[in-house]
Order: sequence, then C-alpha cells, then structure tokens
Amino acid sequence: MTYKIIGDSCLDLTEEMKRDSRFQMVPLTLQVGSAQVVDDETFDQKKFLGLVKACPECPKTACPSPETYKEAYEQAEAEAVFVITLSGHLSGSNNSAVLAKRLFEEERAEKQITDNKRVEVIDSLSASAGELNIALYIQGLCEAGLEFDEVVKRALEFRDRMHTYFVLETLDTLRKNGRLSGLQAFFATALNIKPVMGADKGTIIKLDQARGINKGLQRMCDIAVQEAGDSADKVAVIAHCNNAQRADYVKAELAKRAKFKEIVITETAGVATVYAGDGGIVLAV
Repeated sequence: MTYKIIGDSCLDLTEEMKRDSRFQMVPLTLQVGSAQVVDDETFDQKKFLGLVKACPECPKTACPSPETYKEAYEQAEAEAVFVITLSGHLSGSNNSAVLAKRLFEEERAEKQITDNKRVEVIDSLSASAGELNIALYIQGLCEAGLEFDEVVKRALEFRDRMHTYFVLETLDTLRKNGRLSGLQAFFATALNIKPVMGADKGTIIKLDQARGINKGLQRMCDIAVQEAGDSADKVAVIAHCNNAQRADYVKAELAKRAKFKEIVITETAGVATVYAGDGGIVLAV
C-alpha cells in the first residue's frame, strides 16, 4: 500500500521528514500585527520571534481552508492518505480537513472514480510533538505492510494512550488567544515558577509546577516516564522553540529515567512557535 501523511503546519516534521515526499504540511497563516506569515517551508523562526517581540498585539493563527486540504488530497499520489491535525479544541484545522474529505469523496462519487484511494482524518487531540509522534507511528504501520483500516484502528488507539506535555517560559499567548479553555493562566514570574502542562483529550490542563525552568523540565520528565509505563518500545518526541540545548537537556533527563526505543528532537514550525514561545518545550510519549 502506497501512503502519504499530511499534517497541518503544527505537525513539526524533522528536517529529514521534510525532504521525504511521503510527508506534506498544509500551512496555517500567522498574523502578527499587520504582518501576515504563511507557515510553510519559507517560515523563518528567528525573524518571526523578532516580529512577535516587537508587536504589542498577541499573534494569531488562521487554519487552512477546506479547499486547500482538498487540493492536497487530490494531488497525493498514494492509495492511502492519512491526515493529522491539531486538536479540535485548539483550532478549526480539523473541521476544515474533515469537510475537505467529504467534498473530496462526494466529487469522486459524482465522477465515478473507482480507484483505491482512501483518506482518513485524525484529530491528534494534541499538537506539535504529539502530531509528529502519531505521524511516526502511522509510518511504522504502513512500512510494516498493514492494511488501511488496521492502520487507522491502531493509530487511533495510539493517539488515545499517548500523552503530551509542555513547559513554557510564559502562558500569555495561550491565555490571550483563549487556548487555555477557562484554565486560569499561571502568574508567578517573581518566584520563577514554571507550570508543567499537559492535555486531557485535547484540552490543556496544569499537571504540576516547579521553581525554575530546569526543575520544571525535570518534573515534566518525571511525570512522562511515570505515565509511560514500559517505555522500551515507545518513541519520545521533543519539540523545541529556538532552544536546541534545552531539547538536548530534556533528552538526557528522559534517558536517565527510562529506556526508550527512540528519542526524536525536532524544531517548532510557525504555529507551535506562536503558542510555545521562545524557549518552549513540547514532549509527547
């Protein structure tokens, strides 16, 4: 079965995966003041962070249109197309992708196209590292030769047992954009308290807190390893925003605590950069 994995631009692909034609990102649009930035291969993280720092307004994101997704499905030269989106609690990206699938299938039925091409849209109930972890899992299933329906079944089961965590310098952007879903944003800058955040079925929750960024990252690793259980066959994905050294630190802390099948490090593209902010870390296991 030939396959293609399509994600919105919060699927933070590694550099190697960006060069692999089996992966594709459908970009969101980022708005910083009057500046509009397309979150595609032209995204310049350092320049974007400079724009954000200089702008008094909070950056915003706009999801891809259903037409953009539908075009990606049509152009995908594969029998199986797996689409991974941001949590539906955080973005309209999933709704656009699902509507695009319906339009795509209706048009093919009208034209009586009878090839074996199938599309499945998966709400990651996560973002960034979580989307990438699901993509890697689906790739492994496809490479193992599983059929479409079995890949979908196992991918959804994997999503439901996967956990996503993050430690950020500040929660201001998430709070101002309403992404905390009523959760009180945590303010303790004078004490340098860093909350350890997680996700509950796609909704952001606070798990713990620690004084200082390194203590916060250590606590995140403690929780991740505890919830992972037997990690020998699991992949941990770390996404960082403009701080590779911090990602390496998290990788070392995870390795101290447990043996993982693999620990993957990637850098945030535009959407995750908006919400993680400079120095933010997202972990998915």
